[in-house]
Amino acid sequence: MRARADRVEEFLERQDIDVLTIQETKCKDENFPWEVFENNGYDVAHFGFNQWNGVAIASRVGMKDVERTFPNQPPFGKGGKNPVQEARAIGATCDGVRIWSLYVPNGRTREDEHMVYKLAWLRQLREHASAWLQENPQAQIALTGDWNIAPKDDDVWDIDFFERHQMTHVTEPERAAFQEFLDAGYADVVRPHAPGPGVYTYWDYTQLRFPKKEGMRIDFVLASPKLAERVEHAFIDREERKGKGASDHAPVIVDLS
Repeated sequence: MRARADRVEEFLERQDIDVLTIQETKCKDENFPWEVFENNGYDVAHFGFNQWNGVAIASRVGMKDVERTFPNQPPFGKGGKNPVQEARAIGATCDGVRIWSLYVPNGRTREDEHMVYKLAWLRQLREHASAWLQENPQAQIALTGDWNIAPKDDDVWDIDFFERHQMTHVTEPERAAFQEFLDAGYADVVRPHAPGPGVYTYWDYTQLRFPKKEGMRIDFVLASPKLAERVEHAFIDREERKGKGASDHAPVIVDLS
């Protein structure tokens, strides 16, 4: 976030952004570039402990009820020892919409303990997300961010490559975990406006993945039914992946009525 502060500021103005959720800020609260947002009329909440992870929400339409981590969010400890809470989720209510900025754990490998952590993390979030809708079917909720899951074969450049190399993001347990959010009533509100194949949100820095168009769709906005009704347009700003200092992820943008 610190290295890309200028790009973020320009993006906010160019796309006329009301609410921005950010993942993997890689900084502590005291190192976060608050002035980028505050000088441009945004309220901002950040949650970060160190140079890893980190999530934030910036809003120019108000912000209240900030919540760092969702209830009972699973911690992680290598080998199960000394588990600590990671800065992977922050929620806030912005103009009546409950928005979550989520950085879902990366499973690393199919057999890694991080995969167990990832699935437990998603399971706990889904339980809460389901309960929120059961308690209030009229609730307007957005679950946004880097899910580290490609739900469909078309969401990666070559599914055979992923299977051949036993890669994560496309395994049955990961996809099933994502599907459970849809089964609970949440909708992927971007895909209908930006269908695949070949429509991605992430391109690795290595192996010239971006110019080769070897990407993945792993960043999503999942909306509750009442919020999904308000979606007028959505798109992936692929242009932001270009140029000096670009992130390896492209912004996912949703317009509401």
